[in-house]
Amino acid sequence: MFDGFEEFDIDTPGARIHGRRGGSGPPVLLLHGIPETHLMWHRVAPRLAEKYTVVATDLRGWAVAANRRAPPSTSRTACAPSPATRSR
Repeated sequence: MFDGFEEFDIDTPGARIHGRRGGSGPPVLLLHGIPETHLMWHRVAPRLAEKYTVVATDLRGWAVAANRRAPPSTSRTACAPSPATRSR
């Protein structure tokens, strides 16, 4: 996965951003959606790297970011209000 890409970490205040970089040419930044990680680009990135410098990172606080925490839950129960707290 991501053959020919290098892994990197960028330290920022409060978090470390993890990503992969490969290819050459004009830059293309690939950002994942929620609840994905940069790994979602593993099929697209190598093809783009044939013509572009491709950078795919994890969003702050997600996946392999420095704090190594899992992303917050996106389950329906975590997003929906509890019946006990819903106003009537």
